[in-house]
Amino acid sequence: FLLTTNLKYIIINSTFSRKERKVMKKNERKQELLKIAYNMFLTKGYDNTSIDDIINEAQIAKGTYYYYFESKEATLEEVINMMINEEIEIAKNFLNMPISIPEKLVGIITSLRPKMNEEEIQNTLNKKENIVMHEKINNRVIEEAIPLLEQVIIEGIEKNIFKCNHIKERLRMLLIMSNELFDNNNFNLNNIEVFIDTAEKMLGAKEGTLEFIKMLIGGQNENNNKC
Repeated sequence: FLLTTNLKYIIINSTFSRKERKVMKKNERKQELLKIAYNMFLTKGYDNTSIDDIINEAQIAKGTYYYYFESKEATLEEVINMMINEEIEIAKNFLNMPISIPEKLVGIITSLRPKMNEEEIQNTLNKKENIVMHEKINNRVIEEAIPLLEQVIIEGIEKNIFKCNHIKERLRMLLIMSNELFDNNNFNLNNIEVFIDTAEKMLGAKEGTLEFIKMLIGGQNENNNKC
């Protein structure tokens, strides 16, 4: 009886192990395809990259591609989610960095934005025909960012850097404002200064607390007057 029980245990665990390996292999293959698509979207552009291009580069059958993705648009969305996953890991690192609390706040927000070399993908997402995907992606970024930023704000309140209530709601508005201003890189020094002033007031921070933002985005080189 003991031998039979042990044999059953081995068979069951062996079955689970095979299933787990199959799932892992499937996930690894999907990640490989996403990285290929990501690189092609950056180098050739999304519009100039066809499904056949991705298939040829990956050296797979067309059916294999459609096993993982139902369309090129679905591939784009998953590529962007892959980018966000990496951004989130970078953002988490700011929580334990030996920097000031305002720097942690801004560091998390900026790390959740596309890198400079990912502008091509960001521009594609910003097109009118991708408005639904854009909204979906923005909502995900906001939902991922709020718990991280909330920790920073609470720490800032404890150290009298910030003074505010309804933290989550304020952070949501701050992120929406940030996305709206910086998504298309169409802003000037006045816009930046209004953003800083509004953010400081929203969080109950002293004037000048977030002034260093201008240096981060090069606004200090402009010579416009404050409005």
